[in-house]
Amino acid sequence: MNLDAALNADLHCHSVVSDGTLTPEALAERAKAGGVQLWSLTDHDEIGGQARAIAAAAAIGLPYLTGTEISVSFAGRVVHIVGLGFDHEAQELIDGLKATRGGREPRAREMAASLAKAGIPGAFEGALQYVGNPDLISRTHFARFLVDAGHCADVPEVFRRFLTEGKPGFVPHKWAALKDAVGWITRAGGIAVIAHPGRYGFTPTEEYALITEFIGHGGRGIEVVTGSHTAAEFQQYADTAIEFGLLASRGSDFHCPEESRIDLGALPPLANRLTPVWQALQERVHHAGVAG
Repeated sequence: MNLDAALNADLHCHSVVSDGTLTPEALAERAKAGGVQLWSLTDHDEIGGQARAIAAAAAIGLPYLTGTEISVSFAGRVVHIVGLGFDHEAQELIDGLKATRGGREPRAREMAASLAKAGIPGAFEGALQYVGNPDLISRTHFARFLVDAGHCADVPEVFRRFLTEGKPGFVPHKWAALKDAVGWITRAGGIAVIAHPGRYGFTPTEEYALITEFIGHGGRGIEVVTGSHTAAEFQQYADTAIEFGLLASRGSDFHCPEESRIDLGALPPLANRLTPVWQALQERVHHAGVAG
């Protein structure tokens, strides 16, 4: 397998194990059909779908890297850290993710109570209809309920009117610390990557603080080409990767055929001047018939 920057790698997507709508098996098939040459399933705060993803990818000859996306609290915002190429049976990682997920149901019930006060009853039960894994009920599931119940026309409208800070349905959650998330990934043999950095709205000073602290804890990568970045941000974060000596990653952040901005395999390639994260993970790739 050619592991240069032009590789059609998709190292960020979600299944029903977190807040996606497709199974790991269906995602593997979709990735293969979309021309993906190296795939990773990165469910939120969960690695319960990894064995299925490994098996599904192997069955169709699709090289695979283990993955997850961990929510952390930083500078008053939620930041996501993708982990790639780790041992998915590492107990410290399993336990850390379980602890991070632990507060989701009580938070969801508070979200539903807030929506009820705003005139939308039954939101907890409504959101549960869209949950593949009850431990991972999230704002996305509430958003799907609000759209299908006719309260909003689409998911972007949901997040303009509800579920964000200062709006009905918003309840903060105590996420993992950046140090812990990076540590769980690296001690399990993987590489930690800052996911979609353009999404957080940080000032240059805040972003510099995030990146330097991330590197200080052992983080090594940053997403450059991702579904939520603009073409200008592809260039901006390519420059950032080079400035800080970070490995570059690429992933669609695909959740659902009807909702996602870009499909698996449809992103432009990384710039040739970057060092792809997959070059540092060659020994961690699962191939058909190989344990990896």
